[in-house]
Parts: sequence; structure tokens; C-alpha cells
Amino acid sequence: MKLWYQSMSRTQAWGQYHPVLRRIVDKIKDPDTTVEIHGITKIGGVADQYRYLEYLETGEVLDNVQRAQDEGFDAFLIGNIADPGLRECREIVSIPVLGLCESAMHLACMMGANFSLVTLNEKFTARIVENVDRAGLRSRLAGVSRLQMDRILDLKEGFTNPEARQRIIDGFLQCAGSLVNDGAEVVIPAGGVAMALLADAEVSDAGQGAPILNGITSLVKMGEMAVRMNRLMGGGFMSKRLSNAPPSASHLEEIRRYYGNVYRSVGAVSDKGSQ
Repeated sequence: MKLWYQSMSRTQAWGQYHPVLRRIVDKIKDPDTTVEIHGITKIGGVADQYRYLEYLETGEVLDNVQRAQDEGFDAFLIGNIADPGLRECREIVSIPVLGLCESAMHLACMMGANFSLVTLNEKFTARIVENVDRAGLRSRLAGVSRLQMDRILDLKEGFTNPEARQRIIDGFLQCAGSLVNDGAEVVIPAGGVAMALLADAEVSDAGQGAPILNGITSLVKMGEMAVRMNRLMGGGFMSKRLSNAPPSASHLEEIRRYYGNVYRSVGAVSDKGSQ
């Protein structure tokens, strides 16, 4: 199978992050799985904790999900903790589309009765909690703690400087330990770069029996599962009713007069249930 892993970081700006991400993905994927990792190339890719900057970057995600389906990829994985463009992507294409945050939270609910989040900074925290609410999982959220990474590019030093790496890991474990003391059963690092750093350092224990769920691992493995489920279901894994429904084929002619060649894959999706 072929998976498209969409990072929201610009390769040139993040030093060793992408090589480390490549190493992690190669280690965890199944032997018959190909995972292509794509970063942001058109605009931004360094500060998407801000809503406006994420909005500017998300256009490339929406272009790429269509490209992924056109090129025969079996699933599209959004490797960013804010899940940018997740709902829009599911409306555009028929292949499974999974988000880093949503996938990690749902898996955490199978690992324990609750989960907690260690976010990167104060700005990101409210955004991630919005994702919790959107997923309907607020009752399973035990707590949130945060690092002090207002400039998230500061994380890249952890991939090359052992002292910086240990400082970041220690800060994370301090937050995680506090959450566990307050009742957390599973702890999720709420940031893709932080996840990569912790996975590369093989940090997986928050103490007192509480596991650290690494979202990169869960996203890739759940992506593989979604592809297999999609095949077993005859291509029907992704609901195309209501929330994920594209415009009907009969409506597209009018829409395309004003928006251009949008919803290119709608011809492959049944009109039944489309709005």
C-alpha cells in the first residue's frame, strides 16, 4: 500500500526533523507499505500555531490530497496536531484521510479510560482542546499541561544538540508526570515535532503505568488499518453522506463555472446521498 504523510513543516527550516521523521516511519511501517513524506513547499511551514498562518498553509494540503488520490495513494495522513484541512480533505476525496490529533485521541481511548495532553505552548493549547471537543471526547480528557515553546522552531535544536534534547525531554516528562499524578491514564505529546523527538529517544513511559502514546506511530499504523478496512469494505470506509458528502454531479457544472476544476474525484463517488 502507499500512504501520503503530509507534514506541515518546511524541510529546509527544520534541520534534522525530516530525516528523523523518515527514520521513525521506516521503523514502524509494515514491510509492504510505502510512505511518502511531504512537507510544506509553497508558503510558511514554521509557525502554524497561529490560525492565519495555518490557513495559508492548508491550501497546499487540499491540493496535495487531490494529487495523492490522482497518483494512486491508498490513504492520506495529516501529520500535524491541529489536523488542518481534515474535514475538507474528507469531502474532496474518497480515499481514507486521517489526522494526527484525532487518530491519537481515539486510540488513547482504547488504551485507557482517559487521556491527557502535553502541548507545546499556550497558543496551541486552546486549538488542541477545540479538536477534543470536535471529536466529542471532552469527557475523556483528564487534563492538559504545556511546554514553554512559543517559538516552535526552537524544538529543532533537540535533534542535533544532546543538551537541548535532554532539556526538552525533561520538560515533557515533568509535565507528563504532573498529569499522571492528577489521574491521567495515557499521555499524548501534542505536537508532531515533539512526537518525533520523543520517539527517536524511545521515550514511551509517563510513570506509574501510564503509557506515552506517540501520534506518529498511531497515525501510520491506523493509516495501514484504514487501507485494509477500505479494501475489505469495497472502498466504502469513508462515509460520503452529509459531513463528507461532496456536491452532486448534477450541481458540479454550475459550481465549476465559478470555482474552477474543483472536486475532481466526484465522478468516482456515487451521487447517492450527496447534497
